[in-house]
Amino acid sequence: MSRRVVVTGIGVQAPGGAGTDAFWARLVSGRSAIRRISTFDPAPFRSQVAAECDFAPAAWGLTPREIRRCDRFVLLALAAAREAVDDSGLDLTGRDAGPKVGVCLGSAVGATIRLEEEYVVASDAGRDWTVAADHSLPFLYQALVPSSAVSELAARYGAHGPALMVSTGCTSGIDAVGTAYELIVDGEADVMIAGASDAPISPITVACFDAIRATTSRNDTPETASRPFDATRDGFVLGEGSAVLVLEELEHARRRGAPIHCEVGGYAGRANAHHMTGLRPDGVEMSEAILDVLRQARIAPGDLGYVSAHGSGTRQNDRHETAAFKRALGPAAARVPISSIKSVVGHSLGAIGAIEMAACALAIRHQVVPPTANLTTPDPECDLDYVPVTAREHPVGHALSVGSGFGGFQSAMVVSALAESSKGRVA
Repeated sequence: MSRRVVVTGIGVQAPGGAGTDAFWARLVSGRSAIRRISTFDPAPFRSQVAAECDFAPAAWGLTPREIRRCDRFVLLALAAAREAVDDSGLDLTGRDAGPKVGVCLGSAVGATIRLEEEYVVASDAGRDWTVAADHSLPFLYQALVPSSAVSELAARYGAHGPALMVSTGCTSGIDAVGTAYELIVDGEADVMIAGASDAPISPITVACFDAIRATTSRNDTPETASRPFDATRDGFVLGEGSAVLVLEELEHARRRGAPIHCEVGGYAGRANAHHMTGLRPDGVEMSEAILDVLRQARIAPGDLGYVSAHGSGTRQNDRHETAAFKRALGPAAARVPISSIKSVVGHSLGAIGAIEMAACALAIRHQVVPPTANLTTPDPECDLDYVPVTAREHPVGHALSVGSGFGGFQSAMVVSALAESSKGRVA
């Protein structure tokens, strides 16, 4: 029989709420965490708003040396992992550590902030390409290599098993959790610390998205700048954050009486082989990923209680995604509640897929669907139930999360409630 995989720990660092409980409270309130960029002067840029985390590393047990050594995206991952591991009840610094514990983390852009800061110092703001050792931090190599985040997590938790870094653009989070799930199914690990982290709010990233006009120019009203599926939307809002899940083989979790948040039903991905930023309007590749994951989970479209949409707030994405839902879910597409949490926490690139997976697990726990904030003027071409403005109590036994990334990546994952009869301690 195939090994079953459950989620036994959740940790989240997101805009508007440090920690899982604060994150969920922010989501169901529908209050956007987007504001004018505060970490540098955004005046030269077309898009001047973002969803920033109010993050105090020391409050999450990070040491001064870690804070000095690591980029912000690594610190966010370490903080989220600490909450997730604590939530799971695993002793990963002692009896539960070892070769059957692994780490899989996703990130789209890695240590963007540290690299940009170091470039400015080492090159005298681009005027001198000679890099003097006394002008550079000794940890510059770690900023260059995104996998430093995996190394930090593995070292902290004695994880001697599989260790991987996944970078597939904006689907990195789903793909990292999905890869971890498959490693457990295949018997390569019993426990995986899995998730994603990105801290991309820096001048170079803002400039990149300005150049292709993908981000919003609604600078005067940051709180309403992110408007997925709304007729008045004008682009996505950059964000940052991290979510880490502890995935565990079901019998392993049962033996120790672990808290079980949900079961992972399946994971699938596709590439559209079409365009670096463009999407086919028919949504066929996303629909194929959805159909594949529903088959793996052995559920019908009508069994879904919630769909966490990619919902970036660009016209191209929202219409592509609506077409994909109709193609994959058939008549059920008009009935299942669908929402985009990016309307509240922004788009944290590679991290958002893992953050959305955490939201799906919490929707199952609370039997509540978070809303799509700021959806007041629905786009007639996005005519599904996108849960406008207000959270909704709704039975959620199965939740689907989808992601769409630059490069043509399309990913999907299903998580489901675990029945009491499974003998685990349902969280």
